[in-house]
Amino acid sequence: MIKRFWWVAAIAFSVCAPAYAALQIQSWTLDNGARVLFVENRSIPILDVSVEFDAGSRRDPAGKAGTADLTVAMLARGLREATGPRSEPAMSEAAISDAFADLAAQRGGGAGADRAGATLRTLSSSRERETSVALLARILAHPAFPADLLARDKARTIAAIKEDETKPESIGNKAFWRMMYGDHPYAQHETVASVEAIGRDDLVNFHRTHYVANRAVISMIGDVSRNEADAIARELTARLPQGAPLPALPPVQLPPPREQYIAHPASQAHILLGVPAIVRGDPDYFPLLVGNYTLGGGGFVSRLTHEVREKRGLSYSVYSYFNPMAQAGPFQAGLQTQKDQADEALKIVRSTIADFLREGPTQQELKAAKDNLVGGFALRIDNNRKILDNIAAIGFYGLPLDYLDTWTARVSKVTAAEIRAAFQRKIALDKMTTVVVGNEK
Repeated sequence: MIKRFWWVAAIAFSVCAPAYAALQIQSWTLDNGARVLFVENRSIPILDVSVEFDAGSRRDPAGKAGTADLTVAMLARGLREATGPRSEPAMSEAAISDAFADLAAQRGGGAGADRAGATLRTLSSSRERETSVALLARILAHPAFPADLLARDKARTIAAIKEDETKPESIGNKAFWRMMYGDHPYAQHETVASVEAIGRDDLVNFHRTHYVANRAVISMIGDVSRNEADAIARELTARLPQGAPLPALPPVQLPPPREQYIAHPASQAHILLGVPAIVRGDPDYFPLLVGNYTLGGGGFVSRLTHEVREKRGLSYSVYSYFNPMAQAGPFQAGLQTQKDQADEALKIVRSTIADFLREGPTQQELKAAKDNLVGGFALRIDNNRKILDNIAAIGFYGLPLDYLDTWTARVSKVTAAEIRAAFQRKIALDKMTTVVVGNEK
């Protein structure tokens, strides 16, 4: 089963990018509607490519959660024969795998809640690059979805679901998202019944609807020119159809306050609490990012760690984070603790969040958060794969092209007042969802 995020990579290249004063992302739109983002990097003879679509799990048909995951997993299980101007023979799963291996290339991919697609890492020399790009283009456009391999993948997925149903962390995570998002597609999770209900026609229809040229986002970094990048993007989308507009998804609604206690024989209680909070591109993102470092994102220097672990010894680790998505993604806090300490630990987490909402960070905490985030920024873009992931997010979510260039400056400008105001806008304690797995209330 493909997990909620994401990319698979196993090629034996160490791809280190130089320190970037400016990434110089070039962007353009093809005549078929596909958006292209490209960074030229001549330091090593490698090209990294990502092709993404609005084909994540939020687009799963009702009652068939898992369709997005299975579709992207099945893309390279076999290719159907293509006729017409681009006549191409059918290929088996083994033949596809062997072809990439012969080229010293690596294909990856996966599905998240919002997006799904494929990645490619290849040598930038003409033969290897052109052959591997053409093969990826076929995989995106002409998957065969063989019935026998679909049955195999469904069996694997169901086995993984059954295993997850024994794990307290998986049980808690699924219950948390269901309670927090209610009827919204973000609440959907694969179940044995939903996967069993998926047939080959569902994958064919999902692929036909979502893997279309006019909604493709192609991101590239590597040893090619602007003209070569344009030709690659055209090759990747030439076989894809045009897609009709997708239906609007329901808005995310703030839920009423809910608590769920789930019995489990594990020795520890797993606690999750949070609320839908932030979309990608929200102007509150940087105040929330900097503030959360102090609250629960800064590890051993965060307030939650100080209050829950250092002062009271209730947990080895405790965290909080914001997960911006196409629609309001969650603010989430969590920890594990002994079952008989769960109520006390939960009370301390809530009171710590409440104090932070009221007070915000001190000037000393603010400086420490900024210093750490700015000082650690280079690690976010220290190789081509990380840069590709960032470019892909910029393209899919429509972020400014200078997003990475201005990142440290925007962090540095955040004030304590902005943090306090942003947290008060985005976190409603009286709307918080809470899930405790490990003991019944």
